[in-house]
Amino acid sequence: MNRPEIVLMLARADNGVIGREGKLPWHLPADLRRFKMLTQGRPMVMGRKTFESLPGLLDGRRHIVLTRDRDWQEEGAEVVHDVEAAIRVANAPVIAVIGGADIFHLFADRADRVEVTQIHADAIGDVVMPPFDPAIWEEVAREDHGADAGRPAYSFVTLRRRP
Repeated sequence: MNRPEIVLMLARADNGVIGREGKLPWHLPADLRRFKMLTQGRPMVMGRKTFESLPGLLDGRRHIVLTRDRDWQEEGAEVVHDVEAAIRVANAPVIAVIGGADIFHLFADRADRVEVTQIHADAIGDVVMPPFDPAIWEEVAREDHGADAGRPAYSFVTLRRRP
């Protein structure tokens, strides 16, 4: 198989927060719908904490869990222990890397695209991702949405690695 396209998928507040106590610090139904659309039928690579934060197995998607814990296993999880194994096990033209921050960091040099929901708020949280360097990443698409029903404004942004 040729080299797969590796896509980092995340929601990130303006202050960099991506998580709080193992969960998302916001509830945006549109973001969840977009996540489902972008991951449906694709293998998802995630860390153990991200897997454990899911409400259950997500239909129509493989759950590849990258963990250092050699004894960890869970029904529905395909367990791997390094990036190369995750890519090999995924064996797909597109691989969605869905978190957390340590997993994003491990895949950063191999990622081709980033699909980020930029939450226009300063969220309170305990997991932070730095901004994507514009010298490396070029914004190729943006869809802005205003605040609604007590939820913050947000933007769906697609970044591509610069050649």
